[in-house]
Amino acid sequence: MKNQFSVLGSQFSARCRFLASLAMTILIGTLTIAAQDQPVVLKGGKLLTITHGVIENGVLVMQGGKIAAVGSASSAPIPSGALVIDATGMTIYPGLIDSETQLGLTEISAEAMTNDLVEMSDEIMPHMHTAEAFHAESALIPVARMNGITNAVVAPESSDTLPGQDSFIQLAGASATEMLLIRDNAMPLNFTGDERRNKGGFEKRKFPSTRMGLAAQLRQTFLDAQDYQSKWAEYERKKADAVRGKKSEPASPKHDLKLEALLPYLEGKKTIVLAAEGPSDLETVVSLANEFKLKYVLNHISHSQAVLDYVASLKAPVIVGPIYEAPKEDERYDTVFKLPAELYKRGVKIAFASYSAHNVRNLPDQAGYATAFGLPYDEALKAITINPAEIWGVADKLGSLEVGKTANVVVAQGDPLDVKTDVKRVFIEGRDVPMTDRQTRLRDEYSK
Repeated sequence: MKNQFSVLGSQFSARCRFLASLAMTILIGTLTIAAQDQPVVLKGGKLLTITHGVIENGVLVMQGGKIAAVGSASSAPIPSGALVIDATGMTIYPGLIDSETQLGLTEISAEAMTNDLVEMSDEIMPHMHTAEAFHAESALIPVARMNGITNAVVAPESSDTLPGQDSFIQLAGASATEMLLIRDNAMPLNFTGDERRNKGGFEKRKFPSTRMGLAAQLRQTFLDAQDYQSKWAEYERKKADAVRGKKSEPASPKHDLKLEALLPYLEGKKTIVLAAEGPSDLETVVSLANEFKLKYVLNHISHSQAVLDYVASLKAPVIVGPIYEAPKEDERYDTVFKLPAELYKRGVKIAFASYSAHNVRNLPDQAGYATAFGLPYDEALKAITINPAEIWGVADKLGSLEVGKTANVVVAQGDPLDVKTDVKRVFIEGRDVPMTDRQTRLRDEYSK
């Protein structure tokens, strides 16, 4: 009997602890909402607005998740009842944007169960959606935030020619639903040669095992999608005629998820991300994209220095990085390092990407590194803020410190492109995000 009462007591105690925890969670949530409604003012710091120059000794006001005011300390009004944060000696700039990552698709590279990077059963998988695999609780996301990255593109690994569709995320939120700002914002088309199925000896090769095969397979896929589009258009016409003439309704074509996923890209409504490293691959894949009138940005052109004038003639943005890649045997030591500067000189809009989940935090360091090889400082900063915002269609919300934009704001001690800079605070939609991650927790635990 004593043991029974002991068990009942433990259960009652556990229930009380649960209810208390639930009440505290609700209270914290209520206070968070209330805190978000309270104006937050960053006062006295240097504002890097990106689009309207630098404001020394500035004031930035955040309220309701938006930037409410930006200006000098002498001109910007401070709302009554605001939480005023002294940012004297700090640099304030918009949250940084990484144009290609695998955040939320992988956790531990060596552990297969934690990787949802790519579906390898076929080369053509446009109906795969990174949004459906995105793991919002990834321990790698807070690590990226610690260096001022607030938004990113999540893309599949590049082992397939058409591996699936990207997502545009925000690096804070209660769930994946909150963090996924744009589902299917773009789709990679990879043509680097790594997509060939030619491993394991000649007798085990599968189609496509050559670049010719890759190109032929892609062309046939887009032709099939056009044919699919025509069949559905014809069906809709016959259906409309049937309604007007009271005829029997025609049988609808069979749905094909692969081909259906390609239609917004064939119609130019969404962006294809063309990846090719060398000149030959680049010209082949661009020719293919032009054949089907695809809207595209270029990616991974690290070893196409010989045809940069051709690249500039395409009038397409280019995603660059990581720029630490070693040159080929026939290239100068600084070929990859100076690529951003060479593109900028030719009038090409660039954006940096980490192409990783574990190294997203290094994004601003890449941009800073490029300045040592000729990229102007202001352009390097634009390449991780307003340029990617424009490329991905979110420049009305992100990429600069402007009134009405989302209050994704970074407060740092030092220059954003300096590897020694210490990010002190990150605000996402005006919320002060905790500056903790798995690494800081381990540091604190073992430093005791």
